[in-house]
Amino acid sequence: MLISAQEMEPRAYSAVPVGTNFVVANYARSTGGVSLDPTLPITDVNAKINTFLLGYSHSFGIAGHVASIAAAVPYSNADITGNVQGVPGNAWRSGLGDANFRVVVNLLGGPALTPEEFARRPPTTTLGASLTVIAPTGQYVPSRVINVGSNRWSFKPELGLSHPFGDWFVEGSAGVWLFTDNDDFFGGHQRSQAPMPVFQWHGGYTWRPGLWLAADMTYFAGGRTSVNGVEDQDLQRSLRYGLTLSVPLAAQWSAKLAWSSGLITRVGGNFQTVSLSLQYRWFNH
Repeated sequence: MLISAQEMEPRAYSAVPVGTNFVVANYARSTGGVSLDPTLPITDVNAKINTFLLGYSHSFGIAGHVASIAAAVPYSNADITGNVQGVPGNAWRSGLGDANFRVVVNLLGGPALTPEEFARRPPTTTLGASLTVIAPTGQYVPSRVINVGSNRWSFKPELGLSHPFGDWFVEGSAGVWLFTDNDDFFGGHQRSQAPMPVFQWHGGYTWRPGLWLAADMTYFAGGRTSVNGVEDQDLQRSLRYGLTLSVPLAAQWSAKLAWSSGLITRVGGNFQTVSLSLQYRWFNH
């Protein structure tokens, strides 16, 4: 139901000490229109989507570099309205979404350091590689065109670069979403999707550890779908922008507020999204 390509995550490749654990609770609300294949008899589609997510990540050392693993499970509900062949209609969907898993390894500038060593280390340029996997664990009903889950696997290999300029930082990443087929799409059909390249850019300022503001932008294109080998006219091409503010609340607690909106949307969801995250951190001893 949600489009993963629309996500923007600053500081995703920032170095952390080994043995760092994070638990994150997130709420996001997305509202806006959805542009579909113009050959479909569905128009004026709008959606209001609420997503609640619980995630965990852990960092560790591998071959002298810091790496991390993360997992998250979302729960979503959505109120969707539109016209089907000129007749107004609406749909309500609610349930567990597809589970997300991510592995990150810092290739350059991210040595495996203890929290004490990390605190004495000046910020440096980091280059990282990651693999995100979305598993088909979400609620899926084949008799529905719109579902919470996707009934397929998705993979995103990505490279990301982060560079500090004193208290300022700039970041960029490039990845591509790859999708397996949904072999039980709406009435037993096979639905395929072409790869979708995704690019992100971030720039921001850090006042002190944990307190920073970032301007965000993402561009994604491609992702045309086909049903039983017949291509749909739904090639995506979208540019989104937003802001992210991170605020430390206590020694181990922090909060993150993010807002994003669409600047250019050819096909897909043109959502305005506001999210709030609460994060708890601790170190292994």
